[in-house]
Amino acid sequence: MTSKAPGGKATCGESAIRLLESYGIDTVFGIPGVHTLELYRGLPNSRIRHVTPRHEQGAGFMADGYARASGRPAACLLTTGPGLTNAATPIAQAYSDSVPMLVLSSVNDRRDLGMGRGRLHELRSQQAAMAPLCAFSHTVMDAAELPEVMARAFGVFQSARPRPVHIEIPLDVLASPADFGTDARAVIGRPAACDAALVRAADLIAMAERPAMIVGGGARDCPKAVRQFAEGVGAAVLLTGAAKGVLPDGHPSTSARPATTRPWYRSSSAPTWWWSPDRNWRRPTSGAACRSSAGR
Repeated sequence: MTSKAPGGKATCGESAIRLLESYGIDTVFGIPGVHTLELYRGLPNSRIRHVTPRHEQGAGFMADGYARASGRPAACLLTTGPGLTNAATPIAQAYSDSVPMLVLSSVNDRRDLGMGRGRLHELRSQQAAMAPLCAFSHTVMDAAELPEVMARAFGVFQSARPRPVHIEIPLDVLASPADFGTDARAVIGRPAACDAALVRAADLIAMAERPAMIVGGGARDCPKAVRQFAEGVGAAVLLTGAAKGVLPDGHPSTSARPATTRPWYRSSSAPTWWWSPDRNWRRPTSGAACRSSAGR
């Protein structure tokens, strides 16, 4: 497949694939469609492997699983309208579980957006449909925007609470010449607690009679640290569903009682150590709580 852009330049769609590669994406999941030809045009010239499921929902779940298993962001390529909405369920699950997933889709030409002209796969607003399921959903109205939007997406994955990001590119933008570089931009690392906060937390933990930890999905990439900390302070550990496997089943620090069981709070003497910001937790009614965000 050769470039269709004037002057033999790479198209925005081809350059989008190069950007993915520069950010370390090595596998994408999707089903080729007439609207995503410019994206697929870039794949043969990259080292990215493509996996084709039978249904776009499968592409979303594959990307979700790949991100969980590899510990790195994963991507899926989805065509306009039904191709994108077919993946809404896995995108929503990835949002719930703080999984870094990039959803790159096509959308109708800029002049047709919101016009109700009955174009192929037309929705009133794909961006509005995806926004509640993602950290953000962005429509690229000019090819020159893409590097900045892509950098913003990987900034979310690497320095904030990782969640899906949806980037949609209109058909006329996908086919337009790409006059931008395709090197990855530097991403700020995860924020860390200040020394004073760590000292205060250590003091609270040292005073605890029965310290306890609620460990969430943000600790999936540091199980050794969790285990050393729990054993070092003699803390009881309750794992959320997203943290299953951080400590092995049967570890003496873990409890068989689910982390959402409210009576557990009453029976524990704080401080309680919140390892991951799972936002459904309530503070115990007595004692103190220390919360450490691991990015999820």
